[in-house]
Amino acid sequence: MELRTLRYFVTVAEELNITRAAKILRISQPPLSSQLKNLEEELDTVLFIRGKRQLTLTESGKLLYQRAKDILALAEKTQAEIRSLKAGMTGTVAIGLVEGMAPDIAAEWFEGFLEIHPSVHFRILDGNSEDLIEKMRGGLIDLAVITAPYDQQLLNSFLVGQEKMVALMNRDHPLAGTDQEPLTAEDLLGQPLIVPSVKAHIDTITRWFRGTSGSPRIICEMDNYLDAAALAGRGVGISIFPQTAYVMNDKLVSREIKAPNTDVDHLFVWRKGHQLPLLEETFIDYVKSRYTGSAQSQHR
Repeated sequence: MELRTLRYFVTVAEELNITRAAKILRISQPPLSSQLKNLEEELDTVLFIRGKRQLTLTESGKLLYQRAKDILALAEKTQAEIRSLKAGMTGTVAIGLVEGMAPDIAAEWFEGFLEIHPSVHFRILDGNSEDLIEKMRGGLIDLAVITAPYDQQLLNSFLVGQEKMVALMNRDHPLAGTDQEPLTAEDLLGQPLIVPSVKAHIDTITRWFRGTSGSPRIICEMDNYLDAAALAGRGVGISIFPQTAYVMNDKLVSREIKAPNTDVDHLFVWRKGHQLPLLEETFIDYVKSRYTGSAQSQHR
């Protein structure tokens, strides 16, 4: 099976019409029909059921269609990798970074990777974890750093960092004080809370209040960490976000929270079953190499 023949077959399988496929491939219809016939003889099977107006794939045809697409994609990837090796590692790594500590973590990766591959460029997109996963589904990025939880059936992952959820508030707030003991759910009871607009985080915060005399008073759900910190700084409420989510200024105070599951895991992720270019695979391997043994503990 030659690659050219497989390209012909895939085009016909997608169009289910010899005439349209021939126009797309810019060849005449008789040679295309002959190529398909030869392919069926070579495989000793029928790939299409010929109807009056269009073709229908047989079970053998459906199987070959899936395999042929994989073979052609692998061939194109191999050609690209060989060109990259010849020219040196070049290209752009598109990566999504969730707000908070992710940009700080990734900055070390970029610096180290560029020392090895100076011709590489990075394109960074930001957003919350759900936004970045949607960008990944849409093909805008192949890699991302997000916060847990995540869809383990969709994504490969490994841990790259961990931080605590804290309470951000205006320094004139009664709970700001000078007492450095962590706040409890009882302390936060009745306080207007600004929380991440992620269901899993909201569920976690709600569970903190089990065993108290009430429920959390959530007045606002937000995607943007910095905006949440700005509202806290203006005295609108107390923002419950990761420690690194805000920029230190003279209006804000950060207080630790004594409650279960206050840790937020940051994960490097990419889609399962999704073929990546050599550049992205090389970058994944580089980042992984930094999180073995003691290297990983530095970010926990």
